[in-house]
Amino acid sequence: MIYLDYSATTPVNKDVLNSFDKVCLDYPGNPNSLHKLGTSNAKLIMDATKQIKELLNINDMEVIYTSGASESNNTVIKGVASKYSNRGKHIITSPFEHSSVNAPLNYLASNGYDVDFVELNEDGTVNLDNLKSLMRDDTILVSISAVNSELGIRQPIEEIAKIVKEYPKCFFHSDMTQSIGKINIPIKDIDFVSFTAHKFFGLKGIGVLLKKESIVIEPLIHGGKSTSIYRSGTPSSALIVSISKALRLALENQNEKIEHIRKLNDYLKENIKDLEGVYINSTDKSIPHIFNMSIIGVKPETMLHALESHDIYISTQSACAKGDVSKAVLALTHDEERAKSSIRVSISYVTEKREIDEFIKWFKVCLKELRLK
Repeated sequence: MIYLDYSATTPVNKDVLNSFDKVCLDYPGNPNSLHKLGTSNAKLIMDATKQIKELLNINDMEVIYTSGASESNNTVIKGVASKYSNRGKHIITSPFEHSSVNAPLNYLASNGYDVDFVELNEDGTVNLDNLKSLMRDDTILVSISAVNSELGIRQPIEEIAKIVKEYPKCFFHSDMTQSIGKINIPIKDIDFVSFTAHKFFGLKGIGVLLKKESIVIEPLIHGGKSTSIYRSGTPSSALIVSISKALRLALENQNEKIEHIRKLNDYLKENIKDLEGVYINSTDKSIPHIFNMSIIGVKPETMLHALESHDIYISTQSACAKGDVSKAVLALTHDEERAKSSIRVSISYVTEKREIDEFIKWFKVCLKELRLK
């Protein structure tokens, strides 16, 4: 099997799974209980939280555990909108956001909120001058992802944060699901950060919302204090320990991992770029983990299944996306044909060159066969 869909999800690291199993088996108590079994569980969570803060250098942020990035995104967007509607109902976002950002924003728009989309530069980065022009006194939230999940385009998060900071009544949220554990982006000037474990070899079902401790929002899930007043429910000690372990392992030797991925990406690009009717959509602002291209005249799902027949696995759009047209590719290229025919190859530090060679070989074979039909 050749797996090239790491941006959708990653296989679980065995050491992470072992940590999860150990906590499940050796620590059966409820972390909210007052007896020894409960307090020992609570200490595991405290230690895991401390490690996450140290790894990300975020001593002034609260770590809120959620079921995943989708819940984290919904929590901050709806939580800010509900708590601060008296300040205004204006929100700014980008055309590159995940559906778990777009959907709650659409919900808010249908309930009287004003949502603006910032313009993009040719390389896919946010036009900072346009962002400045969109900012208003009644803007309460700017939500822009650090890295787009389909194109891999990295946004100038530090510069965006500086612009938002000039408006003290506005908060800055970044969905960093495709960046944390992969590349280093400082988050000290961001008010809210979302991410999830299964993007960096952790388990599904556990995510994080980082929130500046000084900020108060309305919870998405009510029911009393758990690890945080902002997310009720019995905490999963095992999942929380596992995400801490996964993050630590992901950040080890990070520069070497990135360089390995970059070489594979460059090699793939060199062997694809001259193929007739194939257009590379990723730009020089894309992280090397994601390689997006369009194949004019071939449906993405047709190519996906053709490669699948050779035990090679890629994706079309983001795993959570809907519809036949990639909104991200359309926003970047303004070309509907390319947006209808895009596929994504996503690489990780465990990907081997021989796997890229096999992908290139069978991609060319499948491309020729599909064009003869």
